[in-house]
Amino acid sequence: MDGSRVTKDRARTLRRALSLPEVLLWKAIKGRQVNGLHFRKQHPVGAYVLDFYCDAEKLAVEVDGSSHGFGDRPGRDERRDGWLAAQGISTLRISASLILEDVDDAVRTILGYLEQRP
Repeated sequence: MDGSRVTKDRARTLRRALSLPEVLLWKAIKGRQVNGLHFRKQHPVGAYVLDFYCDAEKLAVEVDGSSHGFGDRPGRDERRDGWLAAQGISTLRISASLILEDVDDAVRTILGYLEQRP
């Protein structure tokens, strides 16, 4: 399930170029600050790079900007989420605007999602 060399290189580049919402969320979840869970940023899985990934919970947290609602993006996101689900990874999408408005609320969203899962 590890990413290819190209995907790993892309992930390495993306780690150095986080968007503001990604930076804010990363500061809030890194270092096991959320219930002791370890998150990785820009983690390669298969052909994809996950914004944030918690292996213990098999959870991908994706920060979605406004572009995720236009063009072919919704379909691409759906295919990606389906592929990840087939690998046993669930995906939680959080809007960039929520993170910018209240990063603590975004963290509560992650915790709430984890609590609701079977």
